[in-house]
Amino acid sequence: MKKTSFIQKLEVYKKEFHEISKSIIQPNIISDQKKYKILLKKYKVLEKIVSLYEEYNKKLTLLKEINFILENDSDTEMKELATTEKYKILENLSSLEKESYDLLFYSREKDATEEEDHRNAAIVELRSGTGGNEACLFVEDILRMYTMYFKKSGWKYKIIHAQKGGIKGFKEIILDVNGEEGVYGNLKFESGVHRVQRIPRTESQGRVHTSAITVAVLPKVKDIEVDINLSDIKKDTFRSSGSGGQHVNKTESAVRLTHIPSKITVECQEERSQHKNFEKAISVLRSRIYQIEKEKRLKKISIKRKSLISTGDRSVKIRTYNYPKNRVTDHRIHKSIYDLAGFMNGNIQEMINLLKLFEKK
Repeated sequence: MKKTSFIQKLEVYKKEFHEISKSIIQPNIISDQKKYKILLKKYKVLEKIVSLYEEYNKKLTLLKEINFILENDSDTEMKELATTEKYKILENLSSLEKESYDLLFYSREKDATEEEDHRNAAIVELRSGTGGNEACLFVEDILRMYTMYFKKSGWKYKIIHAQKGGIKGFKEIILDVNGEEGVYGNLKFESGVHRVQRIPRTESQGRVHTSAITVAVLPKVKDIEVDINLSDIKKDTFRSSGSGGQHVNKTESAVRLTHIPSKITVECQEERSQHKNFEKAISVLRSRIYQIEKEKRLKKISIKRKSLISTGDRSVKIRTYNYPKNRVTDHRIHKSIYDLAGFMNGNIQEMINLLKLFEKK
């Protein structure tokens, strides 16, 4: 960004800061707590930016004075001192510019994240990983854990896609979760690798095995947020392999969508209608594309985050469920709860609350 454009942008923020300064002392704003909190948060961010801008202007004034000395003063020693000082000021200006950029970008991302947390819907994807049949069984156990948590929270869910395991359980299952404000803000902490340590039902020697599954939680987005060009989608239909009666198995109601630019593939076969399956599949596809763009934005943030708790990195081992020791441990915050049975019955809010607190630090 050119300096003139940078200064113009800062002038806009300075003007906005003064406008908010006048607004937050008005009785009608103070009485509206929701509006007051939003404006106060903006005020605090803009106050820092304006402070940096004032410092930036001081340095620019000094730079003009030094340039005047370099152009008009004939004293060699004075010019040498002025040259040294000029380099220092230029470094300071560069540092102030970077700090302002970071503050502006980070505050925008933070606002976007907080707004996202209030979403009342999310897509939850569970997939078996290492461990074969045991991993498929654990997907089913975690599915039960979440559905019990949804019930406690007063949320509703629908199965969008399910792929059965070899013997029992699921290789993959995708849910559409809806409820009051904050569904995504709570569930986002579940993204990552969930590891289980227990004696499998098929183990005759009584040895503890380790298996893993992956969980991905995506914010459910509207079509106005992610515009998908239908010409970029390849649609395939096939017969459902799941439950649903004779109609489902006799007609090609199941849908597979492939987004050609991103190579993302989504399947849906839970509905009897091909049209309904298409709608559900496009909803998941939209959420996955949105998540990819979101992850790209997060990587661009220049301020180092204290925590990577809610970045949604599916390759990170986040939690271990140790059955012999009746313990569940979240590795991101080094917290263990010694009530695995209760946790698997949907009592996971305590852990989520601790993750929320850690994220705010």
